[in-house]
Amino acid sequence: MASIDGHSAQKKSTKLTLFEDLLHSSDTRNSHYGLSADDEIQGDSCPSDCESGISGAENEQQFGLSGNGLIRVDDGEMVYEIIKKKLVSSLNCYGFDAQVEAIHRNDHSGIMSRAKLQSFCIYSRAMEIKCGGNANVKYAWFGASKDEISTVLHHGFGLPMTTRTHGHAVHLSPVDHPVQSMELASPDEDGLRHMLLCRVILGKTEVVCPGSGQYHPSCEEFDSGVDNLVSPQTYIVWSSSMNTHILPEFVVSFRASSSCRGSQKGRQPTRQPNSEWMPFATLITTLSKFLPPDAIELISKNYRDYKKQRMTRHEMIQVVRQVAGDKLLMTIIKSYRGKINASRSSGSGRRD
Repeated sequence: MASIDGHSAQKKSTKLTLFEDLLHSSDTRNSHYGLSADDEIQGDSCPSDCESGISGAENEQQFGLSGNGLIRVDDGEMVYEIIKKKLVSSLNCYGFDAQVEAIHRNDHSGIMSRAKLQSFCIYSRAMEIKCGGNANVKYAWFGASKDEISTVLHHGFGLPMTTRTHGHAVHLSPVDHPVQSMELASPDEDGLRHMLLCRVILGKTEVVCPGSGQYHPSCEEFDSGVDNLVSPQTYIVWSSSMNTHILPEFVVSFRASSSCRGSQKGRQPTRQPNSEWMPFATLITTLSKFLPPDAIELISKNYRDYKKQRMTRHEMIQVVRQVAGDKLLMTIIKSYRGKINASRSSGSGRRD
């Protein structure tokens, strides 16, 4: 597969294996859900009929998202276990315990849904031609409230309803880094969060910086955006292509809670800022000197949600770290602590 920025184009077209981004072992690659990546088949980035639907009305069990053409995937099926394992393990790396309650598959049975599927196939093939053989199709998470998820399934994606920092677009999370989408998946009345697992046509990506007011690619060379070319945490799909380049395939319903024993494999341990280091209101005021207004508004909104008990402290801190970056945060906090210590030392000297 090509690199994330689409620079390594392949001359030959290869079949995109279903769950290619989810699978890491070869023993599951030959399942009936997808062919091996070595199989050269026309229409590589397009789901086949067997991939895009599960037959049998007895499987249709709705989970609070009725009327959306969803079919429940049984927890004994391989696809269920793959998605469950990927989500649980990925969130655990960020310190969250997740419990998957249900997975539904979009069966694309309605006439408009079939049209969207066919449109996705056409655009993925066109992207292959544009990019020299690799459309750079990935799986990605999209988190939102249950009502917003239902709206997307009924009508498609609309203008983003949540303030984001990387341009005016639909923001999705790479399959291995679901935490940003999870934070946008507000719990429903039963405490369940819902996320879409989508197939996304990225094509050639460009970096979109925090605070960008970008609405579209910067030039014809690029097709979509990322926050980081080497290790992206966010995929950015512009509004002009959000309903042709994003194909919702699964709805995953789950519960998530903060855990102090989250695995940190592959990640450098970092200290998380808290009020013992620096008052949060003071931190926001200081950050406003370095970050754009929309970034500060996003941080302030999450702080207000935390005070109203709409999100956990861990979730709030994760958002601040993602928006501001650990380097800036630690610089500000160290400076603040230095001033406090200096003030205390000065006061102690005067008393002596």
